[in-house]
Amino acid sequence: MARQQTTPEARSVRLLKVGEQVRHVISDLLTRSVVHDEVLTGHTVSVTEVRMSPDLRHATVFVKALLGQDEDIVLKALRTHTAFFQKEVAGKLKLKFAAKVKFLADESFDVAGRIDALLSDPRVARDLAED
Repeated sequence: MARQQTTPEARSVRLLKVGEQVRHVISDLLTRSVVHDEVLTGHTVSVTEVRMSPDLRHATVFVKALLGQDEDIVLKALRTHTAFFQKEVAGKLKLKFAAKVKFLADESFDVAGRIDALLSDPRVARDLAED
């Protein structure tokens, strides 16, 4: 049987869909406090994005603790329970391979805050007003 040819666009859509499914599974686990860890139970953690590798074997999960408090402690707790998250994701999503999960802090909010601070600087506002 001939293998079906896929375009790069179709592959990227698949990566986005699977990433969203993984994000939903991990978010649901954290919301329902299924993980028996006092750090994760005591903090509200948002899963902002999941990026899948092209072969769907690796998932990079970007997380942000509420108000950015105790981010290092939350990341350490998540990394401690990586095997549990991998098992749950593999059980909920029927993929050929169980994705290896890696947790990273989401820095995009910090970058957005710095850009906002730069744009509200009086010198920048003055330069923008002249245009």
